[in-house]
Amino acid sequence: MQHELAERRHFAGIEGETGRGHASVSAGEKIEWMAYPSLMLAAVLHGKEDLRIEQVPVPVPAFGEVLVRVAAALTCGTDLKVYRRGYHAMMLQPPIPFGHELAGTVAALGAGVSNFEIGDRVVALNSAPCDACFFCTHGQQNLCEDLQFNNGAYADYILIPERIVAKNTLRIPDHVAFEHAALTEPLACVVRGLEETAAQPGDTMIVLGAGPIGLMFMHVAQLAGIDVIAVVKREDQVASARLFGAKQVVRVGDVRDIVATARAMTPGGRGADSVIEAVATPLTWGWAVDMVRKGGTVNFFGGPPSGTRVTLDTNRLHYGDITLKASFHHTPAACRTAFELVTSGRFKAAATITGRAKLSEVPALFQNMLTRSRHLPKLEIKTAVFPGESIDSEIADEEPAFAGAAR
Repeated sequence: MQHELAERRHFAGIEGETGRGHASVSAGEKIEWMAYPSLMLAAVLHGKEDLRIEQVPVPVPAFGEVLVRVAAALTCGTDLKVYRRGYHAMMLQPPIPFGHELAGTVAALGAGVSNFEIGDRVVALNSAPCDACFFCTHGQQNLCEDLQFNNGAYADYILIPERIVAKNTLRIPDHVAFEHAALTEPLACVVRGLEETAAQPGDTMIVLGAGPIGLMFMHVAQLAGIDVIAVVKREDQVASARLFGAKQVVRVGDVRDIVATARAMTPGGRGADSVIEAVATPLTWGWAVDMVRKGGTVNFFGGPPSGTRVTLDTNRLHYGDITLKASFHHTPAACRTAFELVTSGRFKAAATITGRAKLSEVPALFQNMLTRSRHLPKLEIKTAVFPGESIDSEIADEEPAFAGAAR
């Protein structure tokens, strides 16, 4: 699709459209614009399983805002749930630009932005807290009463709100690939979940589920010195669980009693010190409680649909002195910890990106993700979407990513 091109100039919050040419600036004055089109392509969610590539205006940054040219955006399990349901009660209502894991380059600056420059490589997180409400002032920024979300990663450009620019946008080192930096957001959720679980080096942890989040939990726990036991569903997940740090792996279909088998793998057969539930079903919530040791902690990280009810053994909970926790979202501090794991090379970023796609392929990609387990010859974890009608020749030579889509 041809874009309607116009050269946009942006100086200190004043924008306009001009012919091609050069701006006149004084010596030492920071240039706060670059040429970019007036229209762009974006994936827009219109409702349940209704995702369309549309031509929309390129946003113009107001005071404190930054326009980012998206270099890479990643698929996400939360995006898949939203696609399936057609909305997200907290984050978005259709029609709305879609996607929230991204990295790119700064294309334009709103007035008042002093900590970034045109051309900076950045990862912009999908939210930022107010730091003034009850929850923020009590160390729970993830529960902020005015948590500002941002969506629209599957697009040529995305506008970053002032608060996210100030609190949750990070400059990417030159040696880090954009698609790897974009892993910061989901990894930050995992980092905070692990911190909330309070697991210690030498502990034993059972992770239920080997989707992207489950694998990230395994890897981050392993990096923290925790012995991980993975409970997976499919044969293709066994090798991935081991790659991401699981010392022992059990596949549900291979044993008669998954709870007894998993407990038998723990020291003394007493159960795990902590259990991470990353499947989001009532059945696996129950397994998690039955797999943890007395005095242990269960983190219900996977969130089932609203209205779901779970039956738990209250006798075991009470007399076993078991701690039950749930973990939602991330904080700026967790984002920086996750960013360091990626940029330092400690986290297996390259192994996490298992597919590549063009922006125009995003609707087909998500449709395929709904039935991925029936057709995939190998495990797909995350697909990186590269905006624009063409991808670098190295990527273009590969098979279309939606032949096997990420979880």
